[in-house]
Amino acid sequence: MTTLPERLLALRQERNVSQKSLVQEMGLALNTYVRYERGEREPTASVLALMADFYGVTIDYLMGRSEERP
Repeated sequence: MTTLPERLLALRQERNVSQKSLVQEMGLALNTYVRYERGEREPTASVLALMADFYGVTIDYLMGRSEERP
């Protein structure tokens, strides 16, 4: 099963976006997002929704609960 940190890293790399530009676009703190990618912290539901919208995927996909991408 793929984990949230793995999905976040893979999606960001797919889009060829730096962490810095991503957090500026999403309105998140860089340190916080880095911790999400490292698995040191879990995002709130509202942040999960924001990230899912940004990447154009479902929350279930982000969380590794589904392999299907819209």
